[in-house]
Amino acid sequence: MSFPDIYRVVTGHDEDGNAIILENGPLNTVMDLEAVPGTKFHEVWNTNDTPAPITSNQTDPTIGPVVLSPMKAGTRIRFVDVPPDTEEFLTQGKGKMKEMFSKVGDEEASTVKEDSPHPLMHRTESVDYGIVIEGELTLIVDNGEAILRPGSVVIQRGTNHAWANRSGKMCRILFILIGGQYDDQLANALTK
Repeated sequence: MSFPDIYRVVTGHDEDGNAIILENGPLNTVMDLEAVPGTKFHEVWNTNDTPAPITSNQTDPTIGPVVLSPMKAGTRIRFVDVPPDTEEFLTQGKGKMKEMFSKVGDEEASTVKEDSPHPLMHRTESVDYGIVIEGELTLIVDNGEAILRPGSVVIQRGTNHAWANRSGKMCRILFILIGGQYDDQLANALTK
């Protein structure tokens, strides 16, 4: 099963301050994750600051290398297509995760260990809103799981987690990622 292409409309302003459509078409950046065949990142937009500067025109901030996490004071929005887990990935995927996360600019995000519940275990210092569009995913954390179906929203708050697709069908989820910072007490607990 394949999903339709993602299209975006980007607005801006002309020299007189009138609202205009700057872009109306397919995304410029779609990345296949080789370590997890069938997984695609569809990069929609990102910002590097809060408040986000609003200018008349703006170059597409998604052009260039794909980066997993948002900037510390920024945001990132992407769709992710997640294929069903395969037995091969579940048994052999752990050894590929550092390299995979390195390719999206955050090798340290991978937290997978030999006894991890899933090869994709990772953590980012961000608040991520995940909205299932189609299909089904299982959110796995250190001590628990939750099944997510269309309309489910996850507020993932810098926790160690993985996304398992046990449904046998593709899943599309939309992520809105916001740069975050652990408070001192939690940061200390995470380094123990």
